Amino acid sequence: MNSANLTSLSWTERQQLERLYNSNLIPLRVVLTALVWVLHDYFVTLEDEVTYIWTQKRSFGKFMFFWIRYYTIILVLFDVVQIHSFAIPGVVTRDLCIAMDPTTRILGALSLWSVEIIMMLRIYVLFDRSKRVLIFNALLFAVSIAGFLGIMIVNALRRKAIVYGLATLPKLGCPAINGGSQWAQWIPAMLFEFVLFGFAIYKTIVSRSANTRINQRQSLTRVLLNENIVYFGIVASLLIFNNLMVVGATRIPWFGFGPFHAALGITTSRMIIHLRKFAVQNLEGGGPNDLPKLATIHFVTQSDVESTGSSSEEDGESSLAGPDIPLAKSADGDMSFVNLSNRRPVSFVDLENQAGPSRPKQ
Repeated sequence: MNSANLTSLSWTERQQLERLYNSNLIPLRVVLTALVWVLHDYFVTLEDEVTYIWTQKRSFGKFMFFWIRYYTIILVLFDVVQIHSFAIPGVVTRDLCIAMDPTTRILGALSLWSVEIIMMLRIYVLFDRSKRVLIFNALLFAVSIAGFLGIMIVNALRRKAIVYGLATLPKLGCPAINGGSQWAQWIPAMLFEFVLFGFAIYKTIVSRSANTRINQRQSLTRVLLNENIVYFGIVASLLIFNNLMVVGATRIPWFGFGPFHAALGITTSRMIIHLRKFAVQNLEGGGPNDLPKLATIHFVTQSDVESTGSSSEEDGESSLAGPDIPLAKSADGDMSFVNLSNRRPVSFVDLENQAGPSRPKQ
């Protein structure tokens, strides 16, 4: 906005424009922190993902992990591009601001709904695959989605009236309009989370297997229940904090959806990795140490040959490989060789592959 247009505004309109400008600066910066957080957590947990998730057989759970894991990264990247591109002068229009608000809410809701599907299936498993429990939760899930969409439509219509009522748009992006019924947007999802949490608490109280330790380790039921409770605490805190920002009556500024999207994806991804890791190490009798590894490559020098060559010849090993004399055998069955013909060190190789069938012992 140029100075000529600014001077034509009343004092109240200037104050409103300044407030909208300052409120848009916060999500512009916070969303970058959310992106760094998501990428940092991705690389920190990538080794566990490769070890425990990539090696898992194809299943719905594996698909949901990859969906939530990488959709979160794409979603936060979208938040960054959307917020920073809208800060470019001349990009934003009133109609674009009106359309983008429900778009970002739907994209964020897809992440939350995906996580709630996983939690529903966990409750289903905890209650011995009870179809009644599954159908009951599925119906409530559908009701929560319908409630979310209904409130979103009402808020979009209200937002349209407010945006067109502004004398001008702020210099940086779309106006951060909260208050009114915006606080109710995530209430249906929160109520559904309370229902799932109630199922988890009930199972914790009545389940004997949850309190039974096998070989001094927790049962799978206990791990599932603990993770459900921790997950609920984190997600409930996020939803409550988001509502406090939206209410407008508190002094908490609007941070945008970036931190919410990041925290939800990181929490769920770590929860799934932890459960899979527990299953591999405690229930399947395996772990990262049982996965195939490449043999360690070692090298020897001429001094090593001179100090060990005589002992190798006494053991009759030098005749096995001609000019390649084995020096030592590792715990993994790898054999060290050195080539005496050209005086250069070579790597550890398998004795049977290099020397052929071994001679019978005398």
